[in-house]
Amino acid sequence: MKQNKYDDPVFFTNYSQMARSVGGLEAAGEWPAFRAMLPELRDQRVLDLGCGFGWHCRYARERQARSVIGVDLSENMLARARASTDDSAIEYRQMAIEDIDFAGEQFDVVISSLTLHYIERFDAVCQKIHHYLVPGGAFVFSVEHPIFTALAAQDWIYGSQGERLHWPVDDYQSEGPRQARFLDNDVVKYHRTVATHINVLLDSGFGITRLSEPQPPQYMLDTVPGMQDELRRPMFLIIAATKLP
Repeated sequence: MKQNKYDDPVFFTNYSQMARSVGGLEAAGEWPAFRAMLPELRDQRVLDLGCGFGWHCRYARERQARSVIGVDLSENMLARARASTDDSAIEYRQMAIEDIDFAGEQFDVVISSLTLHYIERFDAVCQKIHHYLVPGGAFVFSVEHPIFTALAAQDWIYGSQGERLHWPVDDYQSEGPRQARFLDNDVVKYHRTVATHINVLLDSGFGITRLSEPQPPQYMLDTVPGMQDELRRPMFLIIAATKLP
């Protein structure tokens, strides 16, 4: 199932007003952990799946990547990315992640930020990425944490005064689609356990190099209302893997 909510004008306007849409990578709570798990990017050929506004593409070039291809399904996202990019070494292509088609061993690094939980066939995408990477190439991606995606509601249990009592986890082992609400729209996300993420990567020929369930950085904990509650359950899962020889 290929979803493109971002070309809906109202949805795109709401998304564009989110803190991470305005402030970029430094406004994304998981970014410090994601950045720390990236390999050396100097002189590397990078593929960014679900590139959005192109923040990660431009970061890769700041780290002196040789070339970057950013892929996204949304025309609106890519228009914003192109308008924010003045660099001939970055190329943006409009296509669904499920439809990517590149040459074998074309890339040294593949990254994806918060997109793969929208993809039904994670295994098929991993197999493609494995083919496109050189031996020893890196695959680093973030998804919404399975504790976060297990229930479609994706919300706290509240007390009588509106206080956040706890985060519910149910149906964790029941993998598959969840119809969630995001920016007042119905979106379909695909819930997979942590074990499934790891085992699919292993079955696809990757070695796992690092996992992260990141906490928000201290400056966000100190300044963003409600951010302290993000210490009570993980919202993101970040995995770094390497294509085995």
